[in-house]
Amino acid sequence: MGENGDRGGDQDGITGEPERPLRLADLAAAPSKAAPPPPVQQTASKGEAGTEAETEAGTEAGAGAGAGAGAGAGAEAEAEARRREFAALLGEFRRTAVLVPLDAHGSLWSAEQGGVRWICAFSDEAALARFAYAQGDPGREWEYRTVLGARLLDVMVPMLGVPAGVALDAGSEDGMLFPPVAGVVPDAAAVDLGGEQR
Repeated sequence: MGENGDRGGDQDGITGEPERPLRLADLAAAPSKAAPPPPVQQTASKGEAGTEAETEAGTEAGAGAGAGAGAGAGAEAEAEARRREFAALLGEFRRTAVLVPLDAHGSLWSAEQGGVRWICAFSDEAALARFAYAQGDPGREWEYRTVLGARLLDVMVPMLGVPAGVALDAGSEDGMLFPPVAGVVPDAAAVDLGGEQR
């Protein structure tokens, strides 16, 4: 992520006082209380189960017959599985309350990277503490708001007026980006593949 310092949008639509300040000294040595998210289990309907079996059989047959078509079907099946996994992660994020730190101006913390403004959100206080430590500012109190993921994507992202998305647990191995594309953010805030805002 880039450096902070710009106003990340105003707080319109977020009610209540900021959550209690976060003191990293309290959290740095404490293990994370949050249980890891359950693994995404993909179940197939009867039609999909048959298709997957046929795809595997086709891949094996294609390898024996000189490859080509079997490899393409395997790549398509893998791409579809990844799309389903992302859709499940997106749905879970939309239903989850996340922590969004406030910058020095009292706005949601955001950073720009690659022409996209990313609102930084964290799954729990321990993830936020690791981020604060990585920012080199573990001694200060970090104020934050608790915001529903859907509200970040549907309300806050469009309010920024520039291509924007949400970075969940930035800087961690389990971090996730929710980019400004159709199906993730409202169509009015989505950008097409050419980088043009719709």
